[in-house]
Amino acid sequence: MIGSDTALRFLKGVGPRRAAALAKQGLETVEDLLYVLPFRYEDRRTFARIADLRVGGPETTLGVEVLSSRIIPTRRRGFSVFEARLRDGSGQVRAVWYNQPYLERLFVPGRRAVLFGGASEDRYGSGVILENPDYEFLDDSDTEGVHTGRIVPVYRKLGELSSRMQRTLMYRALSSLDPRTLSERVPLDVARRRKLLDRLEALRRTHFPDADAGLDALRERRTTAQRTLAFEEIFLLQLALVARREAVRAEGRALSYELTDALRTRLGRLLPFKLTAAQRRVLKEIAADLRSPHPMNRLFQGDVGSGKTIVALLTLLVAVENGYQGALMAPTEILAEQHHRVIEGLLRDKGAGYRVDLLTGSLKSAARRRALARAASGETQILIGTHALFEASVEFHKLGLVVVDEQHRFGVLQRAALAGKGPRPDVLVMTATPIPRSLALTLYGDLDLSVLDELPPGRVAIATVVRRESDRAKVYRGLAREVARGRQAYVVVPLVEETENSDLKAATSLARQLRTDVFPELRVGLVHGRLKGPEKDRVMQEFAAGRIHILVATTVIEVGVDVPNASVMVVEHAERFGLSQLHQLRGRVGRGSQRSYCVLMVGDGPMGAQAADRLACMERTHDGFQIAEKDLEIRGPGVVFGTQQHGLTDLQFLGVVLRAPELLEAARSEAQQLAGDPEGGRERARAILESLRPAWKRRLDLARVG
Repeated sequence: MIGSDTALRFLKGVGPRRAAALAKQGLETVEDLLYVLPFRYEDRRTFARIADLRVGGPETTLGVEVLSSRIIPTRRRGFSVFEARLRDGSGQVRAVWYNQPYLERLFVPGRRAVLFGGASEDRYGSGVILENPDYEFLDDSDTEGVHTGRIVPVYRKLGELSSRMQRTLMYRALSSLDPRTLSERVPLDVARRRKLLDRLEALRRTHFPDADAGLDALRERRTTAQRTLAFEEIFLLQLALVARREAVRAEGRALSYELTDALRTRLGRLLPFKLTAAQRRVLKEIAADLRSPHPMNRLFQGDVGSGKTIVALLTLLVAVENGYQGALMAPTEILAEQHHRVIEGLLRDKGAGYRVDLLTGSLKSAARRRALARAASGETQILIGTHALFEASVEFHKLGLVVVDEQHRFGVLQRAALAGKGPRPDVLVMTATPIPRSLALTLYGDLDLSVLDELPPGRVAIATVVRRESDRAKVYRGLAREVARGRQAYVVVPLVEETENSDLKAATSLARQLRTDVFPELRVGLVHGRLKGPEKDRVMQEFAAGRIHILVATTVIEVGVDVPNASVMVVEHAERFGLSQLHQLRGRVGRGSQRSYCVLMVGDGPMGAQAADRLACMERTHDGFQIAEKDLEIRGPGVVFGTQQHGLTDLQFLGVVLRAPELLEAARSEAQQLAGDPEGGRERARAILESLRPAWKRRLDLARVG
């Protein structure tokens, strides 16, 4: 028997070398391994006959006897082919495996095996061949019935461990685990109330489902076992968020703010337009935070074009007027440069006298030294930049407020490093990626939530249409008409340069074609991520000034670029983009009062069902929250919100929240009730969190901001 905290090197089949590799993945013990869950399942319960195999047919399970086997020599150095001849009552078939010569010791004549795979055409004979099928021997008591003849778990490759090897290790771990060593983390009374399985049983049924398990339920992660593990994960996350929120509140405020009527009047004179009711509401919520006895930790989300930047600027100026410095961190240089240009330009035009500096990775040495010196002395009141802001060389005189734009693009440690540069500064996180409330509560439950749900007056809905390649001439005529009216256009492509194996239109070649063949009378610009900062900035400034009619770009313009005169957005190969990304790109037009258009270009050939669903959603709605819901449903939260960026094991059941929000509410309710109970509940909650393995603690830290 082994324990849940047994080091992986002592699990049969691992050893010191594999254990070291797994440790780099954050997996050190048997318990860590057991929480690497299957990402899909294959139904290998139904057996077929060799005579029924067809090229291109579905993968199938075969019960066979080994007739003979051999290693086939090849001319390629270091490359071998192992072949086995197999039979059942209906016929014979060849199976081959590449670079697995050790199989000669296993596939001996007379041995019975079960195989799973699909049939390919036999290039050296008639009929079919099996290439790299999964296999299992009926006399192997160690893992019999693990890889075939059942619903089989499939795992993503983990370092050098294949899905098959992981399956074997999971089976051995679960078979030999002493159940007394895997303590329950959801209190027994909560588990009974919510009808949950015990932890070991839930893990067993998730890795190796019962024979009568429903395949659809497994794939949708709604079996009792999977819901038990989902509840556990959400419950622990909510306990961690409650603990973090209480810890922040316990620290108390290190800064003090005065928000007088005179200050409000002074800041109001800087505004180039009247605030919307939603902006005023969010500013009121922020003001309450700044007056509270605790540091602000607020998530502030709004759809594309809802006016988040002006809210962030007014908050930064409140900090400056109270004697503190503010920092605004953006995910890309182009967005940081735009924030700097817009904010500095507005304050300069109003003669406000504030010092606003820019700090990015491409800043030249002398300019960088001057910016660092001004920030350290306090001369710079607002410092805007990219990830360069959290480098060790950046020091502030008196940092009071940190604003993080598009926060999901930054890692946990990056955000914490910036917030750590001041005496518990207030943190305002803003995003133009709308997050459904259920997911926001899951990921950012330690933050207060504000939503800008109103667009500035005068904005006109963007007409969005899907067009085929055969419609291109018509699309170009429409684009030319808009330019003739004095408007400008974006044409967005996925790649910078064409490659041999890509049919995607590259930015460089498309810009050249538009410039020379299609619109020779117009100025066509080009901007992409490989351009150096000054060149990129020059092109964007020319476009903003109206000197470039059509801007060909990659997705560097996805976030934050603001050119009100641009009225056309053409997205090439739109079927290749995610929904939220398409919504962000569409948001680059429609920023003025004129009618704007978004044209989603696709090929003339057939399109996948998911791609068609995404594009139909874009035509149907402009509501960023509806689009976010659909994007999360299609791609999953790990991809959409970048939780995978940290290199840590992802939260594995966020997708379940979308399909079963009642599970989230139940877990939140139970966690808050336990953590808020002064009669021993808080101590139990603290003990649960302290008992977690390091891998679990890192997983629960994904939502941390400061």
